[in-house]
Amino acid sequence: MAGSTPPTIGILALQGDVAEHHAVLASLGARVTQVRLPEHLEGLDGLVLPGGESSVIDKLMRIFGLREPLREAIAGGLPVLGTCAGLILLAHDIEGGIRGQETLGGLDISVRRNAFGPQVESYEAEISLSGLDGPPLKVAFIRAPVVTRVGKGVEIIATLAGGEVVGVATATLLGVAFHPEVVGEYRLHQRFLDQVLAAKRSHGEALVV
Repeated sequence: MAGSTPPTIGILALQGDVAEHHAVLASLGARVTQVRLPEHLEGLDGLVLPGGESSVIDKLMRIFGLREPLREAIAGGLPVLGTCAGLILLAHDIEGGIRGQETLGGLDISVRRNAFGPQVESYEAEISLSGLDGPPLKVAFIRAPVVTRVGKGVEIIATLAGGEVVGVATATLLGVAFHPEVVGEYRLHQRFLDQVLAAKRSHGEALVV
């Protein structure tokens, strides 16, 4: 991001792999902050919803009064990257959720939780992502969800050999079923930061070039 104002990216820090996302984003030059309360959303250019346990994150968002402010921010156009549990949080519908579990929404998709089995069946893989140059991404699937329905306006950006949809995007939202951050992959985060900067430009905010 040389030559531009570094964006401020928040990471929802209630549960999950917060430190790994923080390290990747900081290495790419972003200003990174952790989000635990509604006031921590102020001044953000983008937000990461990390992997973890989606039902636990849902409960903690309610406890800390974050669920409605997050929904409003996403509906208002805040760029968001969701990985694994974060993808579930961005979905419109969940298959296999616990009783009363809700999402934040934003992506017109349905997802199925734990689609690839329990954590002992987690694995690393290489996956191609549309719009990214270079070799396939090296990523980890850890109790990963899968997208079972893709609605209007949502682009499929990653699939497995069997056709399973594991990555989707809109102009401001990016959701994937896997973890690039735990294996040191940074290109997905760079794509997200590019989306954040594009959103800032579209809102007329001046960037130093």
